[in-house]
Amino acid sequence: MLLSKSCEYGLRAALFLASVDEEGYISIREISDKLDISFHFLTKILQQLKAEELVASFKGPNGGVQLAKPGQSIKLLDIIEAIDGDDLFNECVLGLPGCGDRKPCAMHNKWTDHRKGIKEMLEITTLKELAEESKSENFRINVSQSFNDL
Repeated sequence: MLLSKSCEYGLRAALFLASVDEEGYISIREISDKLDISFHFLTKILQQLKAEELVASFKGPNGGVQLAKPGQSIKLLDIIEAIDGDDLFNECVLGLPGCGDRKPCAMHNKWTDHRKGIKEMLEITTLKELAEESKSENFRINVSQSFNDL
């Protein structure tokens, strides 16, 4: 997969936060348990999202995390860039140094066309949109499963 495991888990956690009906903070332990993600790994990922002001946290016995903004204002691209940066859209898909328009690798031209479409989709797709789709009868997503399994 093109996204790191951290990014995949960050997307799943953010989608989970966008899909819960209750207001307030949700403990990282609860998210970790429901999504079957290591608590310590998830904590580090959520710290990255907090640094980018995508999630807010509260310490203490009733603490946890919640989205820092409404789900309709958080794009999937925001989460990907907060965790993985923008390398997916700027670097060679094969990781080859020097690959570019002037000296393309074998995958460059094929990937460039797809990359633009993927980026556009990620720029317009919001967490709220996915959370609503996950609740519909036509589409069910179990956020505890890997995006690779979809």
